[in-house]
Amino acid sequence: MNINTKIGLSDAELDELSFDNFDEAINPKPEDCDFDAIVEQALSRRGFMGGVLAMGGVAVLGASTTALTPISAEAADNRFGFKAVSANTEDTITVPEGYNWHVATRWGDPLFSDVPEFDHATRGTAASQARSFGDNNDGMSLFTDKDGRQILVANNEYTNRSVMWGNNPDGKYVTDDDINKGKNAHGLTACELKEVDGKWGIVKDSPYNRRFTPDEPMDITGPARGHAMMKTNADPDGVTALGTFNNCGNGRTPWGTYLACEENFNGYFHPSADGFEQTAEQKRYGILKDRGYGWWKVDERFDLSKESNEANRHGYITEVDPYDPKSKPKKRTALGRCKHENAEVVVNSDGRIAIYMGDDERGEFLYRYVSDGYYAEGGNTDELMEKGTLYAAKFAADGTGKWLALTPETTGMDQATICMFTRMAASKLGATTMDRPEWVTANPLKAEVYCALTNNKNRGLKTNAGGDETPVGGPNPREANKYGQIVRWWPSAGDHTADTFRWDLFVMAGNPTVHQDANGGSSNVNEGNMFNSPDGLSFDNKGLLWIQTDGNYSNEEDFAGQGNNQMLIGDPTTGEIRRFLVGPREAEITGIAWAADRRTAFVGVQHPGERGESNWPDGGDKTPRSSIVAVRRDDGAAMG
Repeated sequence: MNINTKIGLSDAELDELSFDNFDEAINPKPEDCDFDAIVEQALSRRGFMGGVLAMGGVAVLGASTTALTPISAEAADNRFGFKAVSANTEDTITVPEGYNWHVATRWGDPLFSDVPEFDHATRGTAASQARSFGDNNDGMSLFTDKDGRQILVANNEYTNRSVMWGNNPDGKYVTDDDINKGKNAHGLTACELKEVDGKWGIVKDSPYNRRFTPDEPMDITGPARGHAMMKTNADPDGVTALGTFNNCGNGRTPWGTYLACEENFNGYFHPSADGFEQTAEQKRYGILKDRGYGWWKVDERFDLSKESNEANRHGYITEVDPYDPKSKPKKRTALGRCKHENAEVVVNSDGRIAIYMGDDERGEFLYRYVSDGYYAEGGNTDELMEKGTLYAAKFAADGTGKWLALTPETTGMDQATICMFTRMAASKLGATTMDRPEWVTANPLKAEVYCALTNNKNRGLKTNAGGDETPVGGPNPREANKYGQIVRWWPSAGDHTADTFRWDLFVMAGNPTVHQDANGGSSNVNEGNMFNSPDGLSFDNKGLLWIQTDGNYSNEEDFAGQGNNQMLIGDPTTGEIRRFLVGPREAEITGIAWAADRRTAFVGVQHPGERGESNWPDGGDKTPRSSIVAVRRDDGAAMG
């Protein structure tokens, strides 16, 4: 039986699905689950307005309403520094009065002077794409060298196939070069940015300019290095992987390296032979069918019939040194394998490194890694992400939680297997299934951590991919959650290595103009700031929380009045949230970085026109292109 017959959907139908819907189509969950714990847990909006969530009779702080510190409107304006913008559906960037923006770089911009400018008619070639800015930029960081030069490193998560191959009649690949062009658009881009005459742009031919494509050699480090399930025909020792791809969010280390986080890596593998049967591990990670990229046709690494282990070498966090263009990236298997969203690195008070990570799939888990060793500025940092302990989070309905250590003693799995099949280890311990944990960010001013739980249509209705129940309650309080929420926690005694924590919900997104129950959102959501599907999170130096969305932009029915995806800023002290930016049509707002002088915020705009209704940023009949925009105050003052 071929795969399409098994799935029951055609290639054309699968092409239209998002990453998570694609995963569910090839690995369907049971329709009904027996959840004894799910009883009458539809929360009323009134309950949120009173500051509590009724969770099975247990009161839990909701949206921090009982802990907020009231301040005057004037003080709030001074802290935010802008007046909120309104939601809209325009095909442009909207920023507050007193701010401006311009495009700093976009998909296809050449990194070197011998590469032609982007061709809207052909979308370039495999060769030109390998030396130009990649597609669908997501997480990013900006680094400054000793001479003050600014180095941007950005993830290039995936490609919109209908845009990448929009020059072909049906918007699909025709030639091997088409496939390789799409392949080379994935990975990472490193480039020097410079401000000239008030505009930021790429410094062509800078020694820092570099592309990391899916063919870039990378060291495999940590417990899984050399394991039998990491060995392939091309790499019989299991120590060198080629490439990183589908990197979503990112992280940065205090010693000046970049962390790329591999997310939906599964959708690039495909068997050439009929009758392929998934292993239990492949099923848990959704490895069965290619999403239409075709890599398996030009590179047998991605042919499951020929290389069953190649997929085990992806789904990790990759460390890159932006200051050394000749350095070899390192895949850090000690941090676990899942659909990584980002990696938030915190130096604990005792010098150990804590790294918080979310697994962005419905009903998967929130993780923490704690190093065995201690960070010292200028010291050896190589083992800090090789030797340590992984944990999965367990939330209790009473506002407390604990970290469950994923060790051979607790899971019955050896350390290498824990690192390769981290989801299965967390399932063994009964970690809390979450509503798609996305970006995690830590407050720079105190021991406080936030995670965006973007949405989960299966909450309370279906299990996760491993058969774990997804009951309504705790940090996931709504059945069939369509709007998402942001959970935050405080490590016990301010210690990021402590096994326990307290938690609450900073905000529950919703639409109060449509719903009067929990789907209206928490008390800090109103008609003027409502949104859905929080995704990217980042703190600025003032301790304000920047929230980016990747949700439903239909502006209809449950999402009426919410407009295009947006970026908002929240005050952790008061709970107030203001909308700062609205993106163009059919785009996600994702990734943020600040220039060294803090006068410019770089903001990512991904997949504009993914369904054919945008020509941003170039307008007219031009190809829509994912881009990074530079946002500044008109008066030139610092922001963030």
